[in-house]
Amino acid sequence: MRALPRRALLAAPAAVLMFALAACGGGSDDSSGGSKSDTQQAAQSTGGADAAGEAAGDTDDKKEPPLTGDVKQKAEAAAVAAYPGTVVKSEEDTEKPGMYAVEVKKEDGTSVEVYLDKSFKVTGTKREGTEEKENDG
Repeated sequence: MRALPRRALLAAPAAVLMFALAACGGGSDDSSGGSKSDTQQAAQSTGGADAAGEAAGDTDDKKEPPLTGDVKQKAEAAAVAAYPGTVVKSEEDTEKPGMYAVEVKKEDGTSVEVYLDKSFKVTGTKREGTEEKENDG
């Protein structure tokens, strides 16, 4: 059996790559550089609505497990004691493992997310609608 020339062996991966790109539409003649609808379509095809939201810059909606039972009661009581109002939701904080997050709608109509540690001590807050911390006490 005769061995293939070295050039043929080196050219084979490049040919496979070119074929794969052409088959996937990577060789498009579109000079616009893509569009927003292309980005959204790609996001939807790779993960549905969650990926489309992330492509649009909405990464704050991670699945956070809701608090239940005694933990829920204690966390909500501590949050409302610090920031009087009505509890909107209470959940484990996935961005800060080991912490709880309780959203309270205050009497003036604004909402604040109150962060508590495992001993139900307020460790910080975030006014809803902002990304900056108000208090890292």
